[in-house]
Amino acid sequence: MNASSIKIAAQDIGRQILRTYLMLLRIMVPILIVVRVLDQLGGTELLAHFLEPVMSFVGLPGSFALVWASTMLGNIYAGMAVFVQLYPEGLSLAQVSTAGILMLLAHNLPIEGAIAYKSGIPWRYTLLLRIGGAMVLGSLCYWTTAALPGWDQPALLAWMPPQQDVGWLDWGLTQLKMLLLILGVIAVLITGLRILRMLGIERVLHAVLAPLLKLVGIGREATTITLIGSTLGLAFGGALLIDEVKSGRVGRRDIILAMSFLGLCHSLIEDTLLILLLGCSLWIVLGARLVFALALVFVLSKVVTVKPGKEAVDSL
Repeated sequence: MNASSIKIAAQDIGRQILRTYLMLLRIMVPILIVVRVLDQLGGTELLAHFLEPVMSFVGLPGSFALVWASTMLGNIYAGMAVFVQLYPEGLSLAQVSTAGILMLLAHNLPIEGAIAYKSGIPWRYTLLLRIGGAMVLGSLCYWTTAALPGWDQPALLAWMPPQQDVGWLDWGLTQLKMLLLILGVIAVLITGLRILRMLGIERVLHAVLAPLLKLVGIGREATTITLIGSTLGLAFGGALLIDEVKSGRVGRRDIILAMSFLGLCHSLIEDTLLILLLGCSLWIVLGARLVFALALVFVLSKVVTVKPGKEAVDSL
């Protein structure tokens, strides 16, 4: 590759980085502000009020609704901060593992739902999948583990996160740092993917991962992006997937199934480690979540149909 080709490739990568980052900013910044305002006006407590009656279905006290509401409107860090205030002595291992499942499957919904919507997934589908999936898997985990010996012992908190009640200036600086970090990660991801593609390593990843994802119905075109999203997070995988959608390289059926899998099972490293600090079982928050996501996406691959219109989901 000569200097001219390298320059053209670098310019193309730069344009892709800028395009992807600006797309994420247009989604994230307005939603971050709206969610902050709603939280200041009592939106989190209102959501918790509606969630409280269903907590008994997953074996959790009604007060956990505030933890889950904070997690769904904010993020896992916000939910953890509320959790340690409400339960300084912890819950049982069965309960805290169930709580971890709810928080992992349904968190940061305004932003992650908007990213899914941008890729063609309707809001109603995202909310049903993630909140409904959390309730189903949470129920299965709690009522299974609660009947087994040893799961009634108290869970041990390993970390006390900082308080989240900060002023607008501190909040704004925190969000700015996060957005700048996202720019750096996107730049590394897009550049790395282009290099992998040029070196042919992407084909090797496809060959290794494609059989598993094909088993649950996800095509090879979405393999690399699904891997990125499942390890680093839905925001990164979703952003790259949206770019692939616009280019026409990934079909709508693969978009549905890939985003469904990422909605249930993304950021396997960071989010899992965070939830483990609450004293959860690794077998539950990682093993059960992964198996559940694969099984559910397999079922979806048999029932989801694609229509020629803009929105991808027809039968659901």
